[in-house]
Amino acid sequence: MRLVVARCAVDYDGRLTAHLPMAVRLLLVKADGSVSIHADGGAYKPLNWMSPPCALTEQPGLWTVRNKTGETLTITIDEVMSDTSWELGADPGLVKDGVEAHLQALLAEQCEAIGAGLRLVRREYPTDIGPVDLLFRDAAGATVAVEVKRRGEIDGVEQLTRYLERLDRDPLLRPVRGVLAAQEIKPQAKVLAGQRGIECVVVDYDELRGREPTTPRLF
Repeated sequence: MRLVVARCAVDYDGRLTAHLPMAVRLLLVKADGSVSIHADGGAYKPLNWMSPPCALTEQPGLWTVRNKTGETLTITIDEVMSDTSWELGADPGLVKDGVEAHLQALLAEQCEAIGAGLRLVRREYPTDIGPVDLLFRDAAGATVAVEVKRRGEIDGVEQLTRYLERLDRDPLLRPVRGVLAAQEIKPQAKVLAGQRGIECVVVDYDELRGREPTTPRLF
C-alpha cells in the first residue's frame, strides 16, 4: 500500500465530470490497483476514487488514472509532503459477528430465501483476496456468488465486485452472477449494485430462524 500526502487538485472525467480544487489530501494506492483520494474528514469515504482494474501513469506533478471503460482521474500535484509504501501481506479477511455468521449459515441451509433453484456448492469459497460467503449453482447450472451482510452498504458491493472479478477468472465457474444478501440494504448500495450487475436480496433473520419478527407488521 502506498500513502502519499500531497497538495493537489483532482479532476474526474467519465459518466459525469467532477473537480476538487487544490488542497492537501491523502492519496491511497492499493496493491489491487485502486486509487482513492481522502480528506481529513468524512470518515472512511474517499472524495473520489477509481476501482480496479485501472492503470496509474505518473509524470512529474501529474498522475493519470484510467480504467477499462475509459474513465479518467487526473491528479495535479503541487507539492508532496510524504510518500511512503508498506507491504501489508495477505489479509485474513473479516471475522463476522455472531448474527452475520449465523445469517450466513441459515442462508446456506435455506437458499430459497435468496432465489429458487439454488444448490449450495460451498460456504467460504476461497479466492486469492479472501473467501466469498456462499457459492451456489442455479437451476441452469450457472454460478452464483453471495456476500452476506447485516447491513448492505457500498463497501459490501465493492467487496463482492472484487470477488466476482477473481471468480470469473476460473473457466469452470464463469460467468459468475453476484448477489448481495442483507437484512437491510442502503439505497446508495442498491444503485451501485445495479450498475455492477449485482442483485440485491433483503432477508429476514427472524423468519430464517423460525421466529416471528420483533418489528410489528401490517399484515
